[in-house]
Amino acid sequence: MLSRLSIRDIVLISQLDIDFSSGLTVLTGETGAGKSILLDALSLALGSRGDGALVRKGCPQGVVVAVFEISDDHPIRQLLVDNAIADETNLILRRVQGADGRTKAFINDNPVSVSLLRDLGHMLVEIHGQHDDRALIDTNGHKMLVDAFGGLETERDLLKAAWHAWRARVREHQELTEKLAAGAREAEYLRASVEELSALAPEPDEETQLAEKRTLMMNSEKLATDLSDAIEELSGGGSPIPQLATLVRKLERKAGEIPGLFDGAVEALDSAVNSLHIAQQELDAVAREIDYDAGDLERAEERLFALRAASRKFSVPVEGLPDLAVQMADNLAVMESGEEELAELAAQVTELENEYYRLAEILSQHRHEAAAKLCEVVDGELPALKLEQGKFIVNVESARENAGPEGIDNVEFWVRTNPGTNPGPILKVASGGELSRFLLALKVALTNKASAPTLVFDEIDSGAGGAVADAIGKRLGRLADGVQVLSVTHAPQVAARAGNHFRISKRQLPAGENSNEAGIVVTVVDAITDGERREEIARMLAGAKITEEARAAADQLINHNAA
Repeated sequence: MLSRLSIRDIVLISQLDIDFSSGLTVLTGETGAGKSILLDALSLALGSRGDGALVRKGCPQGVVVAVFEISDDHPIRQLLVDNAIADETNLILRRVQGADGRTKAFINDNPVSVSLLRDLGHMLVEIHGQHDDRALIDTNGHKMLVDAFGGLETERDLLKAAWHAWRARVREHQELTEKLAAGAREAEYLRASVEELSALAPEPDEETQLAEKRTLMMNSEKLATDLSDAIEELSGGGSPIPQLATLVRKLERKAGEIPGLFDGAVEALDSAVNSLHIAQQELDAVAREIDYDAGDLERAEERLFALRAASRKFSVPVEGLPDLAVQMADNLAVMESGEEELAELAAQVTELENEYYRLAEILSQHRHEAAAKLCEVVDGELPALKLEQGKFIVNVESARENAGPEGIDNVEFWVRTNPGTNPGPILKVASGGELSRFLLALKVALTNKASAPTLVFDEIDSGAGGAVADAIGKRLGRLADGVQVLSVTHAPQVAARAGNHFRISKRQLPAGENSNEAGIVVTVVDAITDGERREEIARMLAGAKITEEARAAADQLINHNAA
């Protein structure tokens, strides 16, 4: 529920803080006192369109903060998590409106888009008046209200899942059909390409390896001559290895005569002999590696030519040929097995379609039953609201052509205001006052169902008096047993039923030290006590001059509703 509303520098409001509680709260005051300003400020905090004209004259910006208490399981908490917004005990919506028209929105002190603020606002508060009946304007909402009244949400969710499963399979069938059609046109080319690439069998990094090997083979003749000379130097008759080995042995014998004298020289010569042996082995290995015959070079060049020719033909780098071979083979396999898969998908589409329509028919039947019951309940509220000649109608048109995620039904609220007249859409047939009373009857019928936790009624009792105003007050009181209800009213019968009462008035700021605003008129809101409430209701009964009879009538209204 809305627990606090703080307004700074909005139109005639300089500084205002209002604490709200549960139940029925009324806001009363003279015409022009600023009740509409209060609702404009609340709407701004809930994400309505901003306007620089809302900022109080002479101020750079205005600010509205609305604080809500929400339950732990309210869907808004998940929405906060989804948008990476701190989920705190209370929900704080803040809107900053600049005089230049620019606006900023915050949720729990996190900057957010106005659209997100508006989405949360719709989940928190419904504002209804003679010309702002959002629950009645959107015909898509009518279907949701009937489902809520009939407790059909689970059935609707199952149907929605069936719809998405069916349509997803339809898309798969269409995509495969298009793929097979394209594949059929290229079948011969694809088959020949797969055969060619399979025969070629390109391997990753093959071109680089072949190019290196080809270069090595082409230079192998010159390398062989130089290598042979090197091997001859190390292994032939002039090899230094035997002489060095003999020298090491001589020095080792001398080392025994004078210990330690030749150790360094012996160690160095011995290392040199070993290194020469290793070099000799390495040269022999190289000689074996470059020992190619003429056929090896020819075969390497032919393989390179074949790979590069395939690269040009298929317009891919040589290194891309292995992946292309796999891709073409997969496409060919899909094409060859596609007809069987397509038939299987078609069977699944039919099965899912039948299941969707089965569930849709069941939901449609239940909607018709819920619609009839809702009409009965709403019609039962109309006589007390002086709409005894009126009739509420839920027009449900069911056809497979209407199929969608929420079923095969188009649902729209209609009314007939007088016998013998044609019924029609509620917004076209009902007058402003009638519209408000039909709305109230509908909200009472839907008590605790498909409703925001806070309902605001803006003068829906306008033009109503006596018994009708009393009936409106009773129904607002019944609504307030389940949700928080705020009502801007001119009807004393409604005000007398409230648990909380605020009086809206205009006040001229007094002269004060260092005050630049002395004499400026501002709107103020006061929570009134029982005695003040009696005076306010008497004023609403009598007008400008409050008589003792009006006070007595106010007492009677208050005491009657308290009993």
